[in-house]
Amino acid sequence: MSYVTIQGKARLLAPVVLLAALAACSGKDETAAPAPAGTATPAAAPAPAAADQAASNKVQAMDTTQLRDSASTALRENRMYAPAGDNAMEYYLALRDKLPEDASIKNALTDLQPYTLIAAEQALGREDFTEAQRLIAMVEKVDPTAPALPRLKQGVTGGIQVAERRTVDEADKAKKDAENRAKQQVEQQRLAQQQASEATAAQQLAARQEATRKESERLEAERQAAARRESEQRSAAQAAAQQAAAPKPAAAPSLRAVSTPAPRYPADALRSGTSGEVLVELTIGTDGSVTDARVLRATPARVFDREALSAVRRWKFEPIASSVTTRRTLAFAPNK
Repeated sequence: MSYVTIQGKARLLAPVVLLAALAACSGKDETAAPAPAGTATPAAAPAPAAADQAASNKVQAMDTTQLRDSASTALRENRMYAPAGDNAMEYYLALRDKLPEDASIKNALTDLQPYTLIAAEQALGREDFTEAQRLIAMVEKVDPTAPALPRLKQGVTGGIQVAERRTVDEADKAKKDAENRAKQQVEQQRLAQQQASEATAAQQLAARQEATRKESERLEAERQAAARRESEQRSAAQAAAQQAAAPKPAAAPSLRAVSTPAPRYPADALRSGTSGEVLVELTIGTDGSVTDARVLRATPARVFDREALSAVRRWKFEPIASSVTTRRTLAFAPNK
């Protein structure tokens, strides 16, 4: 069974048991037989050291009636061992100091002792060493030979040492964590600076590479332009040389027209008042007839083409020794 369960049951039973014991011994202190002549009245124990004091000076200053009333009230309200300075355990300890032979007070303290021990264990468990020492001091005052006292005292000593070591360890850990964070910050700053330097260097390199690329493109463009000029000059020189070396063609035979009927004016062009001209290339056979004709240029396009071709194909020239290709321009004007 756990201490919490025991303590819960104790809180229900202890007030009843202790109130009954208190009632049985009520009034004994005031009516107790006086001590034999010559017997010294036991003096109150000197106040212990602050760390070991089980009952406050205020409680020690109360008379027996006040102590009994306060103890009864504390039991009814389940204040068996706490809070400090206002609990049944301290009131009964003070009563025992005043009435050391009262069996009912001893019985009440004996009944309260287990619950105080349990509370001390619980205080140790939650590392409330000040409260544990207060409770242990009360238990020790009830029974200095209580078997649990050495273990509880050792638990306080060991717990304090463990807590102190933990505090030191936590402080060391906090210090190391702070140092690590500081190192990380320094490293992060170093990395940030390195990254910034690398980014700047990369930008500078990219700028240099871009400038080099543009310069290379410019030089290549100039080289290609120079090569084109050189090629054009070379081609022109070759063409000129070939033209100079080529035999000159014989003079074209003179053409004498026999019949050159004018082209018919297109009705649509005539109605709209459109004028124009057509450049025709025609080939004349040896008999003087037109063997081929085609439009080279027409203004406006495709308005006078058909009539121009129809007209020149009817043209007749005097016979010639060899066929000739020539060009003629036919003009179309609505006022003519």
